[in-house]
This record gives sequence, C-alpha cells and structure tokens, in this order.
Amino acid sequence: MSKGYFIKNATIINEGKRFVGCLKITANCIDDVYEGEVKKDEVLKNYTVIDATGKWLIPGLIDDQVHFREPGLSHKGDLFTEPKAAVAGGITSFMEMPNTVPSAITQPLLADKYVIAAEKSLANYSFYIGTTNTNLDQLLRTDPKTVCGVKIFLGSSTGDMLVDDKDALNNIFREVKLLIAVHCEDDPMIKVRADEFRKQYGENIPMHYHAAIRNDEACYKSSSEAIERATKYDTRLHILHISTAKEISLFRNDIPSKNKRITAEACVHHLWFSEEDYANKGAFIKWNPSIKSMKDRDAVRQALIDNYIDVLATDHAPHTLLEKKNKYFSCPSGGPLVQHALIALIEMCKSGIFTVELVVEKYAHAVADMFQIKNRGYLRKGYYADMVLINPDAPQLTQNSNVLYKCEWTPFDGTLFSSTVEKTFVNGHLAYDNGIFDETQKGERLQFER
Repeated sequence: MSKGYFIKNATIINEGKRFVGCLKITANCIDDVYEGEVKKDEVLKNYTVIDATGKWLIPGLIDDQVHFREPGLSHKGDLFTEPKAAVAGGITSFMEMPNTVPSAITQPLLADKYVIAAEKSLANYSFYIGTTNTNLDQLLRTDPKTVCGVKIFLGSSTGDMLVDDKDALNNIFREVKLLIAVHCEDDPMIKVRADEFRKQYGENIPMHYHAAIRNDEACYKSSSEAIERATKYDTRLHILHISTAKEISLFRNDIPSKNKRITAEACVHHLWFSEEDYANKGAFIKWNPSIKSMKDRDAVRQALIDNYIDVLATDHAPHTLLEKKNKYFSCPSGGPLVQHALIALIEMCKSGIFTVELVVEKYAHAVADMFQIKNRGYLRKGYYADMVLINPDAPQLTQNSNVLYKCEWTPFDGTLFSSTVEKTFVNGHLAYDNGIFDETQKGERLQFER
C-alpha cells in the first residue's frame, strides 16, 4: 500500500521562487520539498512516483469568497457540486458566504452548514457568520479558531442581511474581534440611479447600464465609510471585490498584507472583463459590484501588483440559465468561476499582466497569512499537502457543455485557455487526476491560529 506520493522534476512555484525540484507527501502532509534531482538516499519504496517534468507545482488556492448556495438554493449549486468544480480548478480550500436560505446568522444555522460540508465537500471549508441589525450576540459567540470571519452586506442582500442601522454597525465594528468582511455599495445611491434608468427603459434596461447604476461612486462612498468606521474602532476589516480605480486610494501598500488592519480583495471577473464585454456577454457578466470600465479594470490589476490589493478570489455565485434570461431587475447578479479562475489568471500571466509567483502569493500565501489559517497556503514541510499540478502547455476549450457547475454555464464559454489543471491534492489525497475524481476522502474544516 502506498505511503504517499513523490513528485519529481516539477517546476515548483512557491514563496516568490521558481525552481525544478521534488516534493514528498506522506499521509496528509508535505514530508519534504527541495531543489534539484532525486536525492541518492531518497527512500521511494511504497511511494507513488509522479514525474512532473515540464509541469508547474503550486500550493492549492484558498478562495476567501464563494457562494455555494446550500442550504435552500441548491437548484443553483450545492456543497457537493461546487467544491468538486473548485478542486478541478485548483482551489483546495474555500470560505463560503452566509446568504443561503435560511441565512447563517445564528450559531445553530452556522453549525448546520459545517455538518453538510463534512458529508459532501471534496475541498477544505470554512463558513462566515452573517450579520443583521440585531444579531450581535450571535457574532460574539463565534469561535475564532474554527470560523473564518463575519460578513456584513453594506449593499443589497438576501433576506434581512443588509445592515443599515448605524448604531448596529458601530456596535459590530467596535465589539467583534474577528475579521469582518464587507460588501461595499451604497444602497440609496444605487436606488436613485436605478429609478432614473427605469423611467427611461422600464423593465427592459440594457445590461450594459448595470455599470452606470452600480457605479464607482456607490462603491467608493460605502468603502470609505467602512474604512472610516474601522479606523475609529481599530476593526480588522477586509473589503471584498474591489472594482474601481477610485477605491484604490483608500488602501495602503507600504506594509505586508499580514500586518494590515484593513485589507482588500480583487476578483477574477473584475480583472478579466470590462464594460465592453456586456455587448457579447450581457447578463452572464452581471455581478455586484458591477464590471466597470477598462480604466477601472486596469487600475485594479495594477493595485494587485502594487500590493494595495491583498488577495484574489472568485465571488463564485451561480444562478440558473433560466434566471439569467430574466429582464434587468429580475435577473440575479453573480456567476460561476471556481473551475476556471486559476487558468484564467495563468492566461493573464502569459499575456504579461501578472506573474505566476504573484498569483500564488495573492491566492494562497496571503490568504493563509491574513486569515491565520493553520498550516496551509504554502509548500512547506509539515504543512497539509494541498497542491496543484498544472500543465502550462495543454490547451483546453471551455464551453458550457464541459463545466462541472450545477448551473451548467460559464462566463468563459468559448474561451480557449492555454493551460490545464492536471492534478489536485487535498490533504495529501489525490482528489482530481486528469478529469477523474476520487471522492473517497472529503475535505477538512479549516483551523485558524488566533
């Protein structure tokens, strides 16, 4: 029986370095990682040897913002299908949002999601607890060692999760010591803009006006107010899915991400698409916050490079094709991304926009550091063996017909990517191998060193 895996001749990309070397997995952990050829004294008996010549080996990605829809919205996605798609895309751990049905706004409802994930999820997992105007007592009972953080919607949200009472917000920012992740858009400003366009177009607002309705001013106002409040109370604040050039000035880049009290996230769709893509993609790139101008897209790209933005994510949020065919006000915002995020980012690397080293830093190392995840996010001896083997020269045509998402579509439909995720290890388990899944071992609950 195999003790584990020995990966040789891989191009290892980790901690800002790139070298050809070897990595040994014993049970669920990394036993050794080093530069060069197989050591003469290396004992490989009873290990499965993988020759990774010409392949890239990186840490498994950690996505700090996904919506996997279970419970209550499982016609769109669930905690079996979406983690499986994530693993096929090189994402080995995820943090899922609370706007399910019912919303995860109490300790028992939060616990229910962990039970479901333990039974179903191929990837490692954690879940945010959601906020309301009246659930501070539930937030304060959250265990910081086993829960990733608290989520506040400062823009339109599902159910009663829009926190719009200033006293409630002040109390949350002052008393909650966990990382607080926020969706920042100013709801009153958006409503005014939506009413203006409704008067002109009725219910048939063209999708490209989504960027004008949910514009940069709405994002900046909400983000700046959140930062002002966090600064006042010394809150550990994390602002999700930055989509505008204007917001970049709110953040700092002069210290490492792990030392910042206020951090920011960029999502793949805001880095890939721009306002010009509404003409072809329409509702399939309708997200909140909206995809905006090419100037905004390019500014967010540069902010990631310059360390104003700290981490990468997907905001994976599937809806059915039928739902996406609705008119503007009835068409939900969001789309599926976890299966294709990594290969899309690699495509941008090959175009000279980013380096793969930066992608690994922002989508694995920095996430682990910021959230203080125990023994993940790096290829290091003693760390969990979460890793991805990529063939950088194996093109794949992405189509709706070959996605793993339950919603059965992708905003990248028709895109020819030039690289492929070949293998994904989760806790030392080869969960995905060239299109074949091994579901005999599920992911684990993330632990936090806080």
